[in-house]
Amino acid sequence: MTQSTIDRSFILVFRLLMAWTFLYAASHQVFNPKFSAAGFLSHTKTFHDVYAVLATPAVDPVLTFLVSYGHLLIGLSLLVGLMVRVSAAFGVALLVMYWTAHMDWPFIENTNNFIIDYHIVYAVLCVFAQSGNLREVQNVQAYPDP
Repeated sequence: MTQSTIDRSFILVFRLLMAWTFLYAASHQVFNPKFSAAGFLSHTKTFHDVYAVLATPAVDPVLTFLVSYGHLLIGLSLLVGLMVRVSAAFGVALLVMYWTAHMDWPFIENTNNFIIDYHIVYAVLCVFAQSGNLREVQNVQAYPDP
């Protein structure tokens, strides 16, 4: 199945926009020695019991490393077009986790966001980038997708 030039252009633009989003988040985490995922997860409301376990002092250093460098690797992958389907899947997992962590059901973060917020929009864009025939967009995929 071939895609039109416009379809391929949209996939490329969405992929690059999501790359910027993840790289920008990584820049505030990787280069900030005071960043901790526990600070974010300790303020959850709807699923506090689930995320409180991840915010414990024993788990925090591992989770902080995974979140920080996960953002960096997802962003780099989306930017250069290598292993996009794998990185987009991890991106969706992170975004859904952030969505549930911001939740004060049925509002997300504040009363302006009813059920849907930007985390869901970004996750849908990652799924869109993941589902496209990305080798036709930019033929730099070094490793075959699973």
